[in-house]
Amino acid sequence: MNNYAEEIQNGQAVLGIELGSTRIKAVLVGTDNQPIASGGYSWENQLIDGVWTYSLDEVWAGVQASYSALKKNVLAEHGVELSTIKAIGFSAMMHGYLVFGADNEQLVPFRTWRNNITGPASEKLGELFDYPIPQRWSIAHLYQAILNGESHVGEITYMTTLAGYVHWKLTGQKAMGIGEASGMFPIDIGSQDFNAGMIAQFDELVQEKGYGWSLKELLPQVLSAGESAGALTEEGAKLLDPSGSLKPGIPFCPPEGDAGTGMVATNSVEVRTGNVSAGTSVFAMLVLEKELTKAHHEIDLVTTPDGKLVGMAHTNNCSSDIDAWIGLLGDAAKTMGADFSTDELYARLFNLALTGDADCGGLLAYGYVSGEHVTGFTEGRPLFVRSPDNRLTLPNFIRTHLFTALCALRTGLNVLFVDEGVEVDEIRGHGGFFKTPVVGQRIMAAATGAPVSTLDTAGEGGAWGIALLAAYMMRADQAMTLPEFLKPVFADSMGAAVEPDPEDVAGFLRFFERYHRGLSIERAAVDAI
Repeated sequence: MNNYAEEIQNGQAVLGIELGSTRIKAVLVGTDNQPIASGGYSWENQLIDGVWTYSLDEVWAGVQASYSALKKNVLAEHGVELSTIKAIGFSAMMHGYLVFGADNEQLVPFRTWRNNITGPASEKLGELFDYPIPQRWSIAHLYQAILNGESHVGEITYMTTLAGYVHWKLTGQKAMGIGEASGMFPIDIGSQDFNAGMIAQFDELVQEKGYGWSLKELLPQVLSAGESAGALTEEGAKLLDPSGSLKPGIPFCPPEGDAGTGMVATNSVEVRTGNVSAGTSVFAMLVLEKELTKAHHEIDLVTTPDGKLVGMAHTNNCSSDIDAWIGLLGDAAKTMGADFSTDELYARLFNLALTGDADCGGLLAYGYVSGEHVTGFTEGRPLFVRSPDNRLTLPNFIRTHLFTALCALRTGLNVLFVDEGVEVDEIRGHGGFFKTPVVGQRIMAAATGAPVSTLDTAGEGGAWGIALLAAYMMRADQAMTLPEFLKPVFADSMGAAVEPDPEDVAGFLRFFERYHRGLSIERAAVDAI
């Protein structure tokens, strides 16, 4: 503790902040690259005029609150004031649409990754590029706005993501890490930049509109892990820390998305490694040995923060409906006089799932709080369904909701495992789904058919991942690769992998078949409610 206090006072600690779907988290790491303090802020997206969004005012309220909470934690834990930092990195939810005009004014409300409103654009661009362009990607949002005839398009001078926006305002630099950039527009792995040929194709596609810009002019500069991405300006210091104690001039690493920071936070940046981030949404990323044989709409092609090709199966829904049901059951228990913490509630109910029938006793649920592109839904209706003769028990009920949270993910992974023959040695999990020991790993192993491990530090998530990328930028040996840098960081923190249980796997596959047979029920619910 004394050593950490000295490191903080001497400005040797490194800061990472990630803006997640439901929480903004700040993590400070010491010279050993382990977390030594944290702070956070809870927030929620809003559905306004049919669009999932966050206001930029709340972005800054949340960033400032998380940093302020971190400062208080530093003082409480280490007895020193936080006023200078060795390096900073910002991360956020990938994708989405943030566009600004000539006076840096926001032209339309932030359209987040959660929106499934760009289907025509996604399909057209996918055909044009012969490359998967998911609806979440920034370029799909831009082209859909063009197809919609939205007047703001001609006024755009800069298009970015949430992480890119925050970085820009704090440093003045319109730059982005390659992993985050790969969720805006396709990356050319050879040039480690946006694909110039596809940019030319896009410009030709929209040329008749006469907007006066080329796509390249709207996009940020692409940087790889380890490169410098500017420094905290005086204005940025006041924006991050309104108290005025934080000093400007602190170096920034390239901003990254939650996919990239998840790879780093699970040490999954080498080929044949994979990780699953499971929280509000769930996505699995496998670092590929070679390019896929063809484009698949179910699979995003993104990159690691150091530019390796990654196949990502991404689904919009995971834990939101689970959280709603757990909250309801907790309220019922409290009504009867029970006294417990939230962690205890989740642990007890999640562990019940391991005692349920392998296939959930015939029960079925869809946790579609929002649409789900993998299964063809632009809207969702959370749904629980059973036949009169199904086994409605609490263990089966909980198991059903854990299983269904991973069915859309498995639909996407089948493309990689079955159609493309991708192999993975181990999947490393992080996110709230894995917070209860063993349960999340065992359910994920059943759903993927692969061994699943977690890390002692998995709970720190992407904020720790972006802090590690900031620390990597400041490494003494500039020739050290990112995998080489991460290896000693994770030497003692990797837990034993949970192997797939054959009975669990067989039960999940039966549930998976039921899930796909019942999609027409979900479709009817969307149409009727």
